[in-house]
Amino acid sequence: MTDDTKPRIDFDPSIRTPEMEMAEVGAGVPDAADLKLTDLNPANPHLFKEDRWHDHFARLRAEDPVHLNEIETAGRYWSITKYDDVRAVDGDWQTFSSAQGMTLGLRPDPDRPNPLVQITPFIAMDPPEHTAQRKTVRSVSAPSNLRNLEPLIRERTVAVLDSLPEGETFDWVDTVSIELTTLLLATLFDFPLEDRRKLTRWSDIVFAVPGSGGVVETQQQKIEELMECVTYFEGLWEERRGGDGTDLVSMLANGEATKDMPTISHLGNLLLLIVGGNDTTRNTMTGSVYGLNKYPDQYDKLTADPGLISTFVPEIIRWQTPLSYMRRTATKDCTIRDKQILEGDQVLMWYISANRDEDVFVDAERIDLDRSNADRQLAFGYGIHFCMGSRLAELQLRILWEEVLARFERIELQAEPERTLSSFVHGYTKLPVTVTRR
Repeated sequence: MTDDTKPRIDFDPSIRTPEMEMAEVGAGVPDAADLKLTDLNPANPHLFKEDRWHDHFARLRAEDPVHLNEIETAGRYWSITKYDDVRAVDGDWQTFSSAQGMTLGLRPDPDRPNPLVQITPFIAMDPPEHTAQRKTVRSVSAPSNLRNLEPLIRERTVAVLDSLPEGETFDWVDTVSIELTTLLLATLFDFPLEDRRKLTRWSDIVFAVPGSGGVVETQQQKIEELMECVTYFEGLWEERRGGDGTDLVSMLANGEATKDMPTISHLGNLLLLIVGGNDTTRNTMTGSVYGLNKYPDQYDKLTADPGLISTFVPEIIRWQTPLSYMRRTATKDCTIRDKQILEGDQVLMWYISANRDEDVFVDAERIDLDRSNADRQLAFGYGIHFCMGSRLAELQLRILWEEVLARFERIELQAEPERTLSSFVHGYTKLPVTVTRR
């Protein structure tokens, strides 16, 4: 492919995204109790970087569960924070459409179009397009495929855990969580294993906030690296077009609903599958170690009875909630509780808040291995967009903790984690730990 024929995205570098605007406000957002109710804005990424989101959502659930904000770049958006309301919105795709994006979006400006919003994964579509494209890849989570993958997942988990140093501090995020999830993602894509960390990089930059001193410095850099992803997959695409492979690239290249799309149009689906297979599980893997250290009585209980892994898995997914929210757009004027939602308003379904709703989950801030309704958690969404990789994520977490408990007396936290600057990805960038073998 020559430079003249490579896919290109022309980008106006002066465009600022909503998270960039909120990140520019700076760290140190006042405590929820010190703000007027109208000034609460749970979409500020610094709240998540500083792990200070809990009280903000608790106050919204108690005082204003359908909460309006408006900022220059995004316009009007509502935060839905109670469990029943989030589930109701997620289950009504006719009234609350996915077709305009899944994260807090830029206010439309016909004179300055943002190419990033034109990269559309099937999660940001409504039926029938959503149904057809999702069907193309859904067999990856079929029970037969999970049975076939389980021995490989276990073999790799054992190898990674057996290689960990004892009595020496290391970063669990990079050494375990990223390594295990990226190895599996490379397998699902049939992606060259030697390049697998490219998947991690592309996953990291999708929702990175430029100019924050983190993953990328500018929007232009973000665009350029995403185009590297397009170019790389273009080669895999051409290799597998017309073949009978069962990997995700082959499925998309040959599926009836997707085979005639140019690769750049597939970027949304590729990034969705990369993030869905990487960010979410890796952050829950890390959150499981951090959470058990935060609640050592529950760690003791799990160590004493490994059979509790089956209840620990949905509980840690609830407690972590690796994607904080999803966005919908109102297709007509409607009412949620006593609030008038206007056609075109953005609606943010805060899964991370719904999963802390005390009306549903008693003592919701705590990890509780005896919680009887942990499987009602909404971290995987609800309705037609329910995460098709949920069973695969649960399988990875189950195997990880079966093998951890079999060989380690303890995984001990050595310092507080460093967290992701994002209100969308609820994650970790570092978690220093030591292990003690049995």
